[in-house]
Amino acid sequence: MIVVVAGVSGSGKTTVGRRVAEHLGARFVDADDFHPQSNVDKIRRGEGLSDADRAPWLAALNAELRRRSQAGEAVVLACSALTRAHRRALLAGVPGARIVFLRADPAVVHERLAHRRGAIAGPGLLPSQLADEEPPAGGAVVDAGGPLDAVVADVLRRLG
Repeated sequence: MIVVVAGVSGSGKTTVGRRVAEHLGARFVDADDFHPQSNVDKIRRGEGLSDADRAPWLAALNAELRRRSQAGEAVVLACSALTRAHRRALLAGVPGARIVFLRADPAVVHERLAHRRGAIAGPGLLPSQLADEEPPAGGAVVDAGGPLDAVVADVLRRLG
């Protein structure tokens, strides 16, 4: 099983993804660990990434998911995957992958971003991410604004 927990920075992808992976007995993978340093530098400056910036990152993630899928490993990936095009590139050749898209009130997400430490993205990127966001049609869209246990339970319920 390959599950992608997607959404804007601050939506809870990493926190929810880790908990879902633990519950499923799956390996957790954070897409931020695959960014080249040039992308990290841009994000830390509050600059949005272009599709050209994202292309090698998505290709590396796709290769990782294909490798793990072919090995029969269960994986939960926390990845923004904000647009349909990004998800197509990410999941090409990864059969049966599931997307769970986390959404929360922008004010809640902004507050989370303003108070978190150690993440590469801050609140400056939120407006552009919200503008780019294309939740999956027919996919699982989960309200990530509530308590963590409730969000994780909803994700697990939607995954079946």
